[in-house]
Amino acid sequence: MSAKTVWITGASSGIGEALALQFAKNGDRLVLSARREDELERVAERCRVAAGTATGQVLVLPLDVTDWDSLPGKVETVLAQFGTIDLLVNNAGVSQRSLCKDTDMSVYQKLMDVDVMGQIALTKAVLPHMLERGSGHLAVTSSVAGKVGAPMRTGYCAAKHAVMGFFDALRAEVEGQGVSVSTITPGFIRTDISRNALAGDGSAYGKEDEDIATGMDVTECAEVVFKGLEAKKREIPVGKGKEMAALWIKRISPEALFRMARARS
Repeated sequence: MSAKTVWITGASSGIGEALALQFAKNGDRLVLSARREDELERVAERCRVAAGTATGQVLVLPLDVTDWDSLPGKVETVLAQFGTIDLLVNNAGVSQRSLCKDTDMSVYQKLMDVDVMGQIALTKAVLPHMLERGSGHLAVTSSVAGKVGAPMRTGYCAAKHAVMGFFDALRAEVEGQGVSVSTITPGFIRTDISRNALAGDGSAYGKEDEDIATGMDVTECAEVVFKGLEAKKREIPVGKGKEMAALWIKRISPEALFRMARARS
């Protein structure tokens, strides 16, 4: 199979970084985006050295997904460099750790801006190119929290439910026009997601959840996601803990799941 151009947001750490290495090893061209340019350069060097990717095969493209007006220009930069965008992985995001009663509305706004509107804005900027070609693949990193409500994550769950709905609906619109859509549904993965989560006042939570600390290794997670994306699976659940069973319990017995969630609070 010929090399693809793969654009990954949130590529400076965690699942995004691990996915970048997977696609680099596959010989694909990479566009790495996030806000922290220094960390993107570090990831790019890992791809070049560890995976043997040539310098010209990796484009470091810093961006802020909440700066919607800048995104069409970023798309043009990628097209000027590589000529095509074959796969966009919308992986930028931020989580939350606070009770609803203690959460400022500004925190909810930020969660929606980053985790929902940012993903929609970049997807809309890339979509015309894919539709014109009649080929392409759009993906988003949602979460088990996009299917299941969990305490201390009201805003995060709301955002992830929203992106699941948007991308499922988008799939129904564009799949017949040659564009595939995948929703990635991770459970607890060993990343800094809880440390970087927003507390109720908008500051960094700064702590590692026990569930995250004992979750799936991020490289193992990326291997599962990579295989799912290569197969163009419509939904890619990935994880190893009891939270993955919640996806099935929600379908079979929602009431049982509601009781489990209440017990966790």
